[in-house]
Amino acid sequence: MKRLFCLAALAAAFALKAALGQVPEAPIPRIVAKDGRHALLVDGTPFLVLGAQVNNSSGWPAVLPKVWPAIEFMHANTVEIPVYWEQFEPRQGVYDTTAVDTLLAQARAHGVHLILLWFGTWKNGSQHYMPVWMKQEPELYRRVVDREGRTVDSPSPFAEASLAADTRAFAALMRHLKAADPLRTVLMVQVENESGTWGSLRDYCPQAQALFAAPVPADLLRAMGVRPVSPAPDWQEAFGPEAEVFFHAWSVATYIGKVAAAGKAEYPLPLYANAALRDIMKPGAPGTYQSGGPLDNVIPIWKVAAPSLDMVCPDDYETGAEAYTRVLDLYGRRDNPLYVPETGGSPRFLYFVLGHDAIGFSPFGIDFTRIRTLDDPARPKDEDLTPWARTGTREFVAPFEPVYRVLGPMARELAALNFEGKLRAVAERAGEVVQTVPFGEWNATVSYGAWSRFGKPAGNPTPMGAAMIARLGENRFLVTGFHARVDFRPAAPERRRQFLRVEEGFFEDGAFRFVRLLNGDQTDGGLDFYAEPLVLRASVSTY
Repeated sequence: MKRLFCLAALAAAFALKAALGQVPEAPIPRIVAKDGRHALLVDGTPFLVLGAQVNNSSGWPAVLPKVWPAIEFMHANTVEIPVYWEQFEPRQGVYDTTAVDTLLAQARAHGVHLILLWFGTWKNGSQHYMPVWMKQEPELYRRVVDREGRTVDSPSPFAEASLAADTRAFAALMRHLKAADPLRTVLMVQVENESGTWGSLRDYCPQAQALFAAPVPADLLRAMGVRPVSPAPDWQEAFGPEAEVFFHAWSVATYIGKVAAAGKAEYPLPLYANAALRDIMKPGAPGTYQSGGPLDNVIPIWKVAAPSLDMVCPDDYETGAEAYTRVLDLYGRRDNPLYVPETGGSPRFLYFVLGHDAIGFSPFGIDFTRIRTLDDPARPKDEDLTPWARTGTREFVAPFEPVYRVLGPMARELAALNFEGKLRAVAERAGEVVQTVPFGEWNATVSYGAWSRFGKPAGNPTPMGAAMIARLGENRFLVTGFHARVDFRPAAPERRRQFLRVEEGFFEDGAFRFVRLLNGDQTDGGLDFYAEPLVLRASVSTY
């Protein structure tokens, strides 16, 4: 408790110095686009989020001692952590910033950035994080009404009192961050969490019914590529069987867009909303998934209804490579930066994400607050280097540790290479033991599994290999990976490859530090990567 008090006092002193102009301000993080690619700029340069999202109730100051050891062990550079509306506004109009200030102080002390998750009106489709004084007035802060007139445990996007309260509270949070965080410890803020509704396709309150029968906004029709038969079609006429799902997405996105706009007016940090996905391979009919959130079929609706959001993001818990990468294909758009704010699976999935030009990746549940004695289906054993079904010790985060440890020191360099279109990353898929990555006059080949020096790869016992290749210059490449072999082949078939120089090293302070040259057994058949990732710099030529 004494330590927590000291940290709170430190945060208060820092905030006072910031208010008095005694702390120099860093540039505000922002997302930029070029040639269809995106980058998150931090301190003016591209930044790759190697994130870790804590469990839902781990943002309380007394619990943080169980968070930081996991983050340090994992080598994450950014922590996603909730801000709870019920804590932030315990009494109407009274905002308590002590928890936020503690997060800022402790994150700075541990040398990591933060992404704050606003658990406001929506959390997993419910309104359970609303303050008690709101929960005690359900007639004012209304829930969704289903088709039969029954109340559903989900907030109504037409509850004007809820919208007004959330807008004021989120604006207050952003206003405080602007004053208390001139160093830009906080990189982005998530607005709500997995918004939407279970148990009803949409809200059927009188206001919703009237709007459903009204003409669809013209800009939305254009965004969805609809050419209406009549001059001003209503929702049913415009969208047919999916009318109610699209209408609810518009309603929820409009609400959250207003909350986001109020916060961004106070402090223009990047803002995003996350989605609890439907089955990406077999979506099913409306009513079989949570409707209203930024799902893959309504991304254009969210873009029109909530322009203050910089992106909508998938919580990707798919366990197979095909489905996982399908999610990335759908959310990585020219008008939508790709960020995976919540995920399970294997560390090799990070390479899928990097290969889709993403700005970051964040596994969920990274702290030491829970003991797991049963398998977590989101993290199946056959998808990981080591099982997740362990006790709440270091083994819980161990699969990501070597990957984050290697990539972390060069995260900014990787982000810059990615933004320039010079980085490629691949990961093993079942039945696909060799992959080819083109680099103009060179093809990088990535193979998986056990092999003799010049034999054929057989694939790993379960898919777990991955590799990343970045072009540093003419005939020069940066390479890393695990459980894989990387080689280079000239695009001209009559030529053959030779390695001029293969350097093993590591990154420190933005520079590659040479350790040794590799040759002989380490390079004759290609560049071999095992469980412990290496960082190699290779120069190649032909003969």
